[in-house]
Parts: sequence; C-alpha cells; structure tokens
Amino acid sequence: MQRYFLEESAEAGRTFVIDAKEDVHHIKNVMRQQPGDALVINFTDGTYQATIEELSEKVWVRVTEKLELDTELPVHITIASGLLKNDKYEWMLQKATELGASQFLPFQGEFSVVRWDAKKADKKLERYRKIIKEAAEQSYRQQLPVIEFTSQLAELNGRFDHLIIAYEESAKHHEQQAFKQAVSRFRRGDRVLLVFGPEGGLSPKEVAMLEGITAGLGPRILRAETAPLYALSAISYHMELLD
Repeated sequence: MQRYFLEESAEAGRTFVIDAKEDVHHIKNVMRQQPGDALVINFTDGTYQATIEELSEKVWVRVTEKLELDTELPVHITIASGLLKNDKYEWMLQKATELGASQFLPFQGEFSVVRWDAKKADKKLERYRKIIKEAAEQSYRQQLPVIEFTSQLAELNGRFDHLIIAYEESAKHHEQQAFKQAVSRFRRGDRVLLVFGPEGGLSPKEVAMLEGITAGLGPRILRAETAPLYALSAISYHMELLD
C-alpha cells in the first residue's frame, strides 16, 4: 500500500487534506485510486491507515486506525558529505534514505570538484528533497529525512552523541577497528554524525576541525558515494539484525 507524508499530528476519525501536487497526481493518475480506497500516511506522531473520501485538485482522507510499525533505524544517523557530481550525490541520497539515514548535510569540501553558488543551492536542495521523499515512500520509511547545506564543519561539533570521520588515510594504513568499536557503543536513540569527503577526500585541515574519531571502512578504498552506504549497512546489521 502506497505511503505518503503529512506534517501534522493525526487523530482517528478526522479528515485531512493531501494537497502536494506530486502526491495528488500520484494518487489519481499513477495509482488510479478512488473514493473508498485505502492508503497509508506517515504523520508526525505515527503511521496511520486512511480512506479516501474525495478526489479533485486535492485529496481528502479520513484516518481510520494507527498502524504499529517500526521501520526506522534505532539511531538517528546524519550524513555530512562533501559535494559530489550531481548523479553521484543524488544516487547516494536515494540509497542512503532507503538504508535509514535521518538527515543529510552536504558541504563545500576543500577538495570538492563541484561548486555551488547561493542561487544554485536552493534549486539543488529542492530537487534533493524530492528524491529523498520518493525514496522514503518507496522504502516504507516512517520519517522523512531532512537535508540542509552546511557551510562550516566546525559548527557540527557538540551536536551529536557520536562523531565519526571516514578518513581515507586511516583505510590506507589498514586501520579497521575504530569504526567497529564506535558502533558497538551506540545506544537506541543516539544521534550519530558520519562525515565523508567529496571525490578528492577530506583535507587534513577539515579532519582537524572536527571533534570526532577517524576511522577506516574496511580494507578497501570506497568511492565517495559508496562509503555512506557501507557505513549505514554496517550500522543496520549491528543494531537491527545482529541481536
């Protein structure tokens, strides 16, 4: 059953309006749903089943029951990643959303090939939010990941319970224990920041300004768009499957 998101608190028996154009189009023209059909809506306070009451330029739905689901990672993962070439970054956003990331913080790395100006940033973020939303709906996420551009890495210090820097030099020196040990200390509800460089990697200066641990991600050198997915998969296995 198709999932949608509404930034409201739900209430059984109450009618809500879906008015986002892409959602209305999807319900009417892609799914071809009619009044009386059911769908699932992720509200800010949980996931609920609802019934379509009316379809026009908007969709009116009545909430019927709360669904006892838990599809989110036990920890809140933020991916801070240096800007990548568009197709690579968009692919990473889609897959990292499917794997459970809660937040994305793209930044202009010292070695970034891609450069944004202020005018371009807003348009890029709008497109990225659409990609994230579609991936969240497809993967049955219950929370919609957020994305915002960050200009200063140092501003991220002190905001998280754990800060891990995926550093290429650590991998080159065959360091393989730091990430494993860090993940073993995660507890349900923790806020975790994972930092990844752009195609050219993180500079020593950028690493020095972050108050976290540097870690290699296994014996192989991963691409900038692959490393976040490796880390998310490892965390999911440890927190959700291993026990």
